[in-house]
Amino acid sequence: MTLALRTEGLACRFPIGKRLIGPPRAVLHAVHPTDLAVETGETLGIVGESGCGKSTLARMLVGLQPPTEGIVEIEGERLGRADPATFGRRIQYVFQDPVSSLNPRKTIRQILEVPLIRLHGMGRAARARRIAEIFDAVNLRPEFLDRYPHEFSGGQAQRIGIARALAANARILILDEPVSALDVSVQAQVLNLLADLKAEFGLTYLFISHDLAVVEAVSDRIAVLYFGAVVEQGPADRVFSAPRHPYTQLLAESAPKVGRALGGGTSGELPDPLSPPPGCAFASRCPRASDRCRREMPLLRVIDGEQLAACHHPL
Repeated sequence: MTLALRTEGLACRFPIGKRLIGPPRAVLHAVHPTDLAVETGETLGIVGESGCGKSTLARMLVGLQPPTEGIVEIEGERLGRADPATFGRRIQYVFQDPVSSLNPRKTIRQILEVPLIRLHGMGRAARARRIAEIFDAVNLRPEFLDRYPHEFSGGQAQRIGIARALAANARILILDEPVSALDVSVQAQVLNLLADLKAEFGLTYLFISHDLAVVEAVSDRIAVLYFGAVVEQGPADRVFSAPRHPYTQLLAESAPKVGRALGGGTSGELPDPLSPPPGCAFASRCPRASDRCRREMPLLRVIDGEQLAACHHPL
């Protein structure tokens, strides 16, 4: 299989309290050096609690947030060296809030025409044909094209957001919490649509969410983020059924499930992103932590077959 997307040492740090002269007062570590590889046609699920760096990572992958260090490669070409329009034709972003991600002053037709004009230079007739094809693919009626975003429900607006990403003819979609703002019944419709579109257009997905059940259902592989770093990675049917990292186990036990009491979690506080600990960031919350964990940063390594974990004492 060929790689659709690859990152190497990708990291993001934000300066806090900038000064006219000299270094900033502090630096916030949002994403620690991260290596990812996504095969063509694969769905990689990315999970983690709020503030773990999921959205910052996603924004770096599409060029919305410049990385502090590291590289992003799309189909073998580095993001930093390519024309933005070239990457716009290869990778697109589907936002979490479908309504606010659409320009309220433009009709849906005008919104969909933007990538067709700027990325592909299509004429009026070609644009009309392409928009009709896309709208049919996302199961929306043609009369919707001349309406404005505020006239649509959340589910319809998210279909329009997906249509906008497809208009660029991108082969990779970054789906950042694409169903979290929708009702449960509408979530199922959008997830089924995404599955159909993936098969029809041969797409590759990075599906970012905090909903473990959704991610497990739609993903081929899952990467678990904690404190801006990947702590576990493996096949979707193994990561939560047989976790290797204690944090993944904590996530699985904390997820609501009918007929089961909520997991109590572990004691301890999240590390300070302005002053990361020297060893494992999860050590203060981990019942298996040792002196080595508090002293030495664990590296992501193969634990069992395709399952990787960054842990000195894996489960």
